[in-house]
Amino acid sequence: MLLLSLLFIAVIGFLAQTTGLCMVRGVKEATGGKPIFLISILLSGAFVWLAVGAAYLLGQPVRLDSYYPTLLSAVGGLIFGLGAAFNGGCGVSTISRFARGKIMMFATMLGWLVSWLLFADLLSGHMVKAYVISPVLHMGILIILSALLLVVAFKSEAKIRKLWLSMLGIGVMAGLVFIYEPHWTPSSLLKSMGLSVWNGHDASWPSAERFYLFLCLVLGMVVAAVMTKSFQFEFSRLSRLFKHFLAGLLMGVGAVMASGGNDSQLLVALPALSAAGMVTTLCMVIGIFIGLKLQNGRPI
Repeated sequence: MLLLSLLFIAVIGFLAQTTGLCMVRGVKEATGGKPIFLISILLSGAFVWLAVGAAYLLGQPVRLDSYYPTLLSAVGGLIFGLGAAFNGGCGVSTISRFARGKIMMFATMLGWLVSWLLFADLLSGHMVKAYVISPVLHMGILIILSALLLVVAFKSEAKIRKLWLSMLGIGVMAGLVFIYEPHWTPSSLLKSMGLSVWNGHDASWPSAERFYLFLCLVLGMVVAAVMTKSFQFEFSRLSRLFKHFLAGLLMGVGAVMASGGNDSQLLVALPALSAAGMVTTLCMVIGIFIGLKLQNGRPI
């Protein structure tokens, strides 16, 4: 199962790179009157039900946890969005740009790590209340949504159809990886690292398999960058590296408060129909919008 999961997550990386998956780009295009890219990102997890159904048939049922939103869900999403706007890319696109040779994105990821190490135990210990959705209702909603998206995809022009199918493919692959490792996302990996350091428990340090999954995600992105001839090393001045580090700190703090960055929200929380994930994602979009306006010096 590990080998299959490594393959699936490499496909996620490949598709994320080739589609240019980025919430910041999505918000930019939406404010310019082209919302389809942002909508496709937000609904990318719709086909997770396929993986959940497959797991059930294989005798390995999985549960997608849903939580009520808190103030930290909203504030965390807003802070993450602001940081992403200043960074010029969300969590997923930061990794994909690093995989294309944009060295400054390493500073952003370093900021994430520092935030998780400093604040994981302080901010992620807040009480969250879970709720249960009937499996039939849950799967029914996702199946109906998937059917509608397929109709939209196949009625669209070829370029838009390819975008929809690629985004939905990311959701399917994410669901399949979730069967093997529910905490597969990069932000979940950082969260586990931070909590392990805070609590001083070597036993809670992420397993080697989770690091393998992250490396294969990056590998898939690198392969896509090479195949599309977009790989090129790009170095930056120290001042720009510091800017990306600060943006990474903001994104990291927001992710800690919201219990995950946009990777976890899009591909785990939203498919779970988690109200907390919905609020966080909405606030991320708002935060990105505000951050972009502030950078452009325009009134909000």
